[in-house]
Amino acid sequence: MNYIGSKHKLSEWLLENIKAVCGDDLSQLVFCDLFAGTGAVGRTFKPYVKGVIANDLEFYSYVLNRNYIENNSAIDTSVLIEELNAIPPRRGFIFHQYSETGSENRLYFSAENGQKIDAIRAKIEEWLEQSRIDENTYFFLLASLLESADKVANTASVYGAYLKKLKKSAQKTLELIPANFEITAGSHSVYNTNSNALIDDIEGDILYLDPPYNARQYGANYHVLNTIAKKDTFVPKGKTGLRAYTKSAFCSKLEVEKSFEELIAKARFKTLFLSYNNEGLMPAETVKEIMQRYGKYDLVTKEYQRFKADKTENRNHKANATTEYLHILEKHQK
Repeated sequence: MNYIGSKHKLSEWLLENIKAVCGDDLSQLVFCDLFAGTGAVGRTFKPYVKGVIANDLEFYSYVLNRNYIENNSAIDTSVLIEELNAIPPRRGFIFHQYSETGSENRLYFSAENGQKIDAIRAKIEEWLEQSRIDENTYFFLLASLLESADKVANTASVYGAYLKKLKKSAQKTLELIPANFEITAGSHSVYNTNSNALIDDIEGDILYLDPPYNARQYGANYHVLNTIAKKDTFVPKGKTGLRAYTKSAFCSKLEVEKSFEELIAKARFKTLFLSYNNEGLMPAETVKEIMQRYGKYDLVTKEYQRFKADKTENRNHKANATTEYLHILEKHQK
């Protein structure tokens, strides 16, 4: 999934630098990814650690991480995937609100794919209600649907807007591809809540923080994925069919520093790592000042290709790369 702030391409760099601080053997350590997104970092660390704790405020993220991180035993789903790919189309909420020729004519999906999404989503819910599948299989199938729907979405990678005409990839017929996960020796848990509330209830060894860097709210940028994941009904608002969403304090210049320091102060973890960049709401010097109050501070940097969700000529910024910061805090132990 092409995702704002994804650390997929940086995951090996993060692993290398975190091992440099915490040691090569992480097998007895608990790793927490508090702003998990699509789960790229948690998935990287899952085979190496005793346990992964993953959390995100967005429900689509919870679905992905509930599958990729918490699912940890074999599921035989080949027959289910085959059955879902073969079911007849259905004109439901996604077709009417977010698809070509739907009643609102929002061009997020082709007419064919909007109906496929509705049919598959309804069948997954039906199977859970009928106890044909358990919760682990339910989240596996939901994650598979989100990943597969995203591949044929008619967007420039985010769902804040749709394209005026169906692009080539959006014209392809949706095929449900299994969202396979890795089975490891550890035990893992996933949450869907506010990070500053959850921090009171968890503890471990490595706390990895990758909060939003700027004012773009993920609830708005990925609202269609939340709607597919939740399968609820509401009155979509505006041209893009936006749903109500919870705003993150980390996207507010007025609130971000206070929320960040509160998180650092309350964290019951030995070592903290913050991913941020040179265009974030908090300057690097501010991050350093806050983290130094709580222990030994260090910083690693890397030049990184900017996330592109549209054409180069349409962007307000001119730089093609940003400086990725990995702020490191070895916290004073009480």
